[in-house]
Amino acid sequence: MENEEITNNPDLETPQTDLQEQNLSFENRIDLSELQESVEKLKSELAKVIVGQQDFIELLIVSLLSNGHVLIEGVPGIAKTITAKLFAKTLKTGFNRIQFTPDLMPSDVLGTSILNMKTSDFEFKKGPIFSNMVLIDEINRAPAKTQAALFEVMEERQVTIDGIRYPMEPPFMVLATQNPIEQEGTYALPEAQLDRFLFKIKVDYPSLEEEINILKTHHERKSHKPLEMVDSILTPEKLLEFKEKTHEVIIEEKILGYIAEIISKTRNHPHLYLGGSPRASIAVMNASKAFAAIDGRDFVTPEDIKKSLFPVLRHRIILSPEREMEGMTTENVIDMILQSVEIPR
Repeated sequence: MENEEITNNPDLETPQTDLQEQNLSFENRIDLSELQESVEKLKSELAKVIVGQQDFIELLIVSLLSNGHVLIEGVPGIAKTITAKLFAKTLKTGFNRIQFTPDLMPSDVLGTSILNMKTSDFEFKKGPIFSNMVLIDEINRAPAKTQAALFEVMEERQVTIDGIRYPMEPPFMVLATQNPIEQEGTYALPEAQLDRFLFKIKVDYPSLEEEINILKTHHERKSHKPLEMVDSILTPEKLLEFKEKTHEVIIEEKILGYIAEIISKTRNHPHLYLGGSPRASIAVMNASKAFAAIDGRDFVTPEDIKKSLFPVLRHRIILSPEREMEGMTTENVIDMILQSVEIPR
């Protein structure tokens, strides 16, 4: 009877309820509200022109915050190039577009030294790669020597010509597109080149509803050009601040172990000829931090890792010839590995 009175006494239940509420209410250790707000503004600007493609846009933003480059793959006419151009327009930075062709030379991309007749000295004339956001259209159209010209600038953010180093102005990001269907007159990117891209984003056809909306927006836009409809949102200084905050996002040791175990399994999987490198592990970690940041969280969850894995790994792992002939995809193998690794609690 005495125990019953104690249990049913409402005065004794109140402190416990207050304690539970205190435990449930917490604040981020890193203030990500401004970052999250800016990301939403950026998405809203792009939505003025781009219908759908939310995943594509989110991956572009994550790559920007992770200081990475992206390879965009999809059939012609699905707004790969225009989305990349509009994305660059939302940033108050420089933008250049380079159309890769079979006759393009490395000097057409990087620049070359030209003799100045007045001074009788050679002067370096910078190529179109010297910008903040660089869109390389149809990257697999250029031969290997031109593709190789991008190795140094993508990895080290610098160009070395005649022994002189020319650093790139931050931010620097390469957005490259390629067509997976037409193979005639193309040069497949080598693994070393692919590994320098943080993400490979596959862009699919829009749904029927999205296609109707695309037609409506084109009809209502009339003579207005898409680039005129999008305003700049982020300055280089603010972007640098957001990148620093993204790097500070907390990731626990058990989550790091989760990433390492997944990448390690790609190296000895029976269906794979080539697995992920440590660069892949770092890419997953950085991307998952950015996913957490744009969601307004200052800590990484296993769900962030899962979102990062497919775009990070799909171009870094190679199927064994037998599995490729059977029609298996790299996405199938990544999914199999995910299922086999225990999620940290």
